[in-house]
Amino acid sequence: MKNWHTFTEEQTLEALSTRRSGLTDEEAAEILSQCGPNALAEEKTESALRIFLGQFRDLMVNILIIAALISMMTGDTESTLVIFAVLILNAILGTVQQIRAEKSLDALKALSSPSAKVIRGGHRVEIDSVRIVPGDILIAEAGDLIVADGRILENYSLQVNESSLTGESTNVDKTDGVLSGDLPLADRTNMVYSGSLVTYGRAVIAVTETGMNTEIGKIADLMNQTKDRKTPLQRSLDDFSAKLAAGILAISAFLFVLGIFRGMTILNSLLFAVALAVAAIPEALNSIVTIVQAMGTQKMAKQNAIIRKLSAVESLGSVSVICSDKTGTLTQNKMTVQEIYVGGQLLRAEDLNMHSQTHRYLLYGAVLTNDSTLSKGKGIGDPTEYALLEMYNKVKGLAQEDDGLRLTYEDLRTLLSRTGEVPFDSDRKLMSTKHSIHGSPTVFTKGAVDVLLERCDRIRVSDDRILPMTEEDRRQILRQNDTFAENGLRVLGFAYKESDEDLTAETEYHYTFLGLISEMDPPRPESADAIRRAREAGIRTVMITGDHKVTAAAIAKKIGIFRDGDLAVTGLELDAMSEKELEDKIEKIAVYARVSPENKIRIVEAWQKKGKIVSMTGDGVNDAPALKKADIGVAMGITGTEVSKDAASMILQDDDFATIIKAVAHGRTIYENIKNAVLYLLSGNLSAIVAVLYTSMSALPLPFLPVQLLFINLVTDSLPALAIGMEPGAADILKRKPRDPKEGLMDKSFVTKMILQGLLIACAVIAAYRMGLRESDRMACSMAFLTLTGARLLHGFNCRQNASLLRLGMTSNPYSLGAFGLGLLLIAFTAFTGVGRNLFSVAVLDAPHTAIIALCAVIPTIVIQIVKIVRD
Repeated sequence: MKNWHTFTEEQTLEALSTRRSGLTDEEAAEILSQCGPNALAEEKTESALRIFLGQFRDLMVNILIIAALISMMTGDTESTLVIFAVLILNAILGTVQQIRAEKSLDALKALSSPSAKVIRGGHRVEIDSVRIVPGDILIAEAGDLIVADGRILENYSLQVNESSLTGESTNVDKTDGVLSGDLPLADRTNMVYSGSLVTYGRAVIAVTETGMNTEIGKIADLMNQTKDRKTPLQRSLDDFSAKLAAGILAISAFLFVLGIFRGMTILNSLLFAVALAVAAIPEALNSIVTIVQAMGTQKMAKQNAIIRKLSAVESLGSVSVICSDKTGTLTQNKMTVQEIYVGGQLLRAEDLNMHSQTHRYLLYGAVLTNDSTLSKGKGIGDPTEYALLEMYNKVKGLAQEDDGLRLTYEDLRTLLSRTGEVPFDSDRKLMSTKHSIHGSPTVFTKGAVDVLLERCDRIRVSDDRILPMTEEDRRQILRQNDTFAENGLRVLGFAYKESDEDLTAETEYHYTFLGLISEMDPPRPESADAIRRAREAGIRTVMITGDHKVTAAAIAKKIGIFRDGDLAVTGLELDAMSEKELEDKIEKIAVYARVSPENKIRIVEAWQKKGKIVSMTGDGVNDAPALKKADIGVAMGITGTEVSKDAASMILQDDDFATIIKAVAHGRTIYENIKNAVLYLLSGNLSAIVAVLYTSMSALPLPFLPVQLLFINLVTDSLPALAIGMEPGAADILKRKPRDPKEGLMDKSFVTKMILQGLLIACAVIAAYRMGLRESDRMACSMAFLTLTGARLLHGFNCRQNASLLRLGMTSNPYSLGAFGLGLLLIAFTAFTGVGRNLFSVAVLDAPHTAIIALCAVIPTIVIQIVKIVRD
């Protein structure tokens, strides 16, 4: 890639083998055959069928398929059907999710304009944008979408909105002069880039790059190379599934061999092994996780956080670093007047008064040298200009003395209409307008402070004093300008003169200086509090922006991101760092300014190498690769481009950083709920495994029939687990540190609780089984089955949180009460109705049998709750 911004016009045309009259059609056709169409290359996507089949590559899924096939061979149709139904449902959900996620390049292609105006063979023609080639001479006018990268040859006050590439919403003034040095994209003001919009003026441009060689093409290439990362929960579940599958295979194989050793037929031994596998494998686990995440997304949507990828829900709970965009996320995305320097004083807009002639003339300059308007509270035009109109509306003394009506800025423009003007351009850095005030022709000028001061020879120090400007006056004004700049403020200088001369660029001299007006995009009121809450939650917030370093650092200080000892670096400074240097400094860098898409990906990768779970926010096309690379990509719903939204895992409907912190709290709650639901499923399944092993080792009949295992899987696995997934978050959820992503789902505490609780329920089941065995095999099986289902329904209350029910309250999660009530009704149906007893092979129970089952079912919960109460 050449540094086209450093080329002169002659060097550019020579390097491109073109001329001012443009390429001929024959030359363009030859170049097109060599470099290809001006379009983005598409990444090959998998078919829906391949994606669907890919959902069955999991080891646990394969074991379940084997178990289902064996069940089919042994005539256990019910188990076969439920296993395949669960697997197919999971595969369909996964397929739909993956297909919806792959839209980023389609949105990027949509940014291309269908046609463009070029000079071919000396004639201006309009052609399809895909036929544009390097060397074409492009004509860009207000309203046009730039369709290729190019070097500006002729500039006529061109202004371009490059927010989709740089992330900054302010229009960029372009030039046709030569620039020097290795500049970041945002500072290459003699270049235009594909995907940006012309908002003002026009220009003649030599096309330098097309298709995948453009800046937007480089972003598309980065997105092709960036692969989705597995979430911490996915990694934990994968690790857990592999270990669980290995354990189940070993125990099932042992059971199979033991059966044959004891003289059982191969088919009956397989039946034992299948019974264990079906009892042990939590078939509903993946469905429960998916459903709990989906229900979590509904809660988050009500708080303006739209989840696009379900896996992002639990990942939010592990986030330890948030790389946040500045404009619109931490700030209001609205330029606002801050302090005003006039008459040697610093004032706010509310302090200005139209009855002061000095203030009045400064306000005249702000309103009259201004092409923007306000409509229904929204600004139309340049953000820095309509901020001046909003400032005017805050001023005192805007009522006319004769009728008391408020003097609006539109009234002022009508009363003092322009009699001449010189529009702003990036070379002069000034804008001037001429008006008649009390019969005197008066010129007002605004612009860059240093340029304007060179043209001032007087200064207005009060309403009745105008003095010659001294060097000390200039130094004082420049010091104030520097102070504003150091605080991240953009500054406009204002001056005026009374003159009969025709207003031209050559007559913009001999002014009387009026004052300075500083502006900034202020932080959102809630940003500082959100940053503080993030810090309390153990989350580091880093600002990444396309704005200037001084401005970014000033905002970061105001909201608490940039603190003593922190560093602020530019994209160029980051490029100069080695991997080792970045690794050493990454935890100290709080602000990145003037960054490129490659910089953003490098920052995300550097944090990920530190073992951090990274969230990245953004709204522009330039943010999309980093959004996709991050563990949690967060796009802006209001200002975000479709490309950034499609690449992200989450979309903020209100573009507010504080919403991310709320989402993190939800994410942590959801992870805790999923973990508790897994604990519930595994401890319950363990109790079934122990019961099956006990009867097998004791040469006793199986404690559960296949149809009863089907009931257990559908009722006692699913309903309470889903209710646990709806548990409200703990009050201190954001006081905890982020979960270590390396920490597996089954830590020591989890395994201990799972084993103890599973053994406790198993003991109750075996006790009921032994009592029923005194009467008959069928009664033993019935009592074991009903005790297990009842104990597991009650166990759902134990797994809600670590606290006891006395502390949590029975009604704080109504879903748990609903799941228990519905489950109890279904158990009653199987035990006390003729249809239920016949369907699930349950023996007729009398009052003593029922009392024994109820007592055995409730004892495990009583013991667990007593332990929790003592611990609380």
